[in-house]
Amino acid sequence: MTDLPDKNGGAAGAAYVPGAVWTPRFNPWLITMAVMLATFMEILDTSVATVALPHIAGSLSATVDESTWVLTSYLISNAVVLPSSNWLGNFFGRKNYLLFSIALFTAASILCGVATSLPMLVIARVIQGAAGGGLQPVAQAILLESFPKEKRGAAMAAYGMGIIVAPLLGPVVGGWITDSYSWRWIFYINVPVGIIALLMIEAFVEDPPYIGRHRTSRIDLIGFGFLAIWLATLQVVLDKGQEVDWFSAHWLRWFVAISAMAMIAFVVRELKTDAPLVSLRVLRDRNLAVGTFLIGLIGVVIYGTTSLMPLFLQDLLGFPALQSGLTVAPRGIGAIVSMIIAAQLVGRVDSRLLIAIGITIRAASLFMLGDLTLSVGMANVIWPNIVNGFANGFLFVPLTTTTMQTLPNEWMGGGTALYNLMRNVGASIGISIVTTMLVRDAQRHQAIMVSNVTPYSEATRNWLHSVTGLLATHGSAATASQRALDMLNRTVVQQANLWAYVDDFRLLAYLTLLCIPFLFLFKGSGKHKRQVDVH
Repeated sequence: MTDLPDKNGGAAGAAYVPGAVWTPRFNPWLITMAVMLATFMEILDTSVATVALPHIAGSLSATVDESTWVLTSYLISNAVVLPSSNWLGNFFGRKNYLLFSIALFTAASILCGVATSLPMLVIARVIQGAAGGGLQPVAQAILLESFPKEKRGAAMAAYGMGIIVAPLLGPVVGGWITDSYSWRWIFYINVPVGIIALLMIEAFVEDPPYIGRHRTSRIDLIGFGFLAIWLATLQVVLDKGQEVDWFSAHWLRWFVAISAMAMIAFVVRELKTDAPLVSLRVLRDRNLAVGTFLIGLIGVVIYGTTSLMPLFLQDLLGFPALQSGLTVAPRGIGAIVSMIIAAQLVGRVDSRLLIAIGITIRAASLFMLGDLTLSVGMANVIWPNIVNGFANGFLFVPLTTTTMQTLPNEWMGGGTALYNLMRNVGASIGISIVTTMLVRDAQRHQAIMVSNVTPYSEATRNWLHSVTGLLATHGSAATASQRALDMLNRTVVQQANLWAYVDDFRLLAYLTLLCIPFLFLFKGSGKHKRQVDVH
């Protein structure tokens, strides 16, 4: 006799057998479309506001520096909720949690759009970030569980498409909407998308039977508190460190100490409590541990590169925000092509080889960017970005599949939560590293160049004499000498900044290659998943 399915698709009253294969009632690709629509919306919002910050600051009578909290407040609340998404999904049911998160995210988007002051906008962004924190890991867990093991590569290709393409479209969409309409519409566009996502998830998504086993457990409030303090203080340190010259500021040293102590307390708490907020014991699975470390390191590289390119194009080459977004958008072309290829190869070719190929291609693209000059044409920027995007399919699809392949389904939520958390932490660290290195390398190169640009240098004297004579013939001879010196100073500063970008791109290339040795720590895929003792 077969048990009747309940409203979420599980078997009512049926006892779940660990390791048993569960199959959803609906076509997995319908489930993919439903959860990816919500995920794409959430990821897009992490970058869509970037190019609109000057407009937001002017509209709400704030400085550009103050307006950056529109970004950091979202990231902080997002990161705090991210690791707890597995518990929330288990307690309330993944489908219910997903529906609630999308509804809250959509409502918060409306509040962002109608905000009349910066504090109101920041509070709305905190709510929006908290609502979006669980969308990525829950969607990823649902996709992995909905597809049979041999087709998970295709599922991760669809997931990776949203993860990669959304941040690339963000600056383009944000720039176009801001220039054509108003910055408020970058939030209003979430409303119809959120409604469609709610209807699709209600229709097609269902909970696996083992989810209900955790609904009687209590949330670890102490662990959640340590987690919130750790990630919030870490994000503030990474966001404001360069502005206050890092450890020169007394308050920042306190924040670093508090963040470190909260992290240690969180780890100890989660390892000792019987009902942890985040089951760190799943890291006993070697593939999950290695993959989680690698996605953090890759997050440093990917988000570091993403943050550098708009700065390079706008600050150094003088591109407007929308044009700089359009210049890096072709990276999505390479990503889409490689996603399709990687989806076909995963399961047929050793995933470690595919990841190594992706790492090599990405490093090559970064070395290409490391050869840029001030006289580059559009093609010199677009082609490295296409190559850079092409690497992503060979990184995200096989890396996610290999990381999760030995993890039991019932612990997939915990694994994906940790995996996504490390990607976000790596992203924050990556942005902080490249920003710090950019400023300091520019100062170092400028000091070196200035030491050689002196009145005793024949090349300098000849250049100044030539430019002064040219300016004198096209303007006031009395000010020609001073204008020539100003031009020389701007040239030195510009060249120093260029070398700082070159150093950053090359540093990211070497960090990318550093990932290759860790691939040997992965276990090869076997015929059956190993059960992991996480108790």
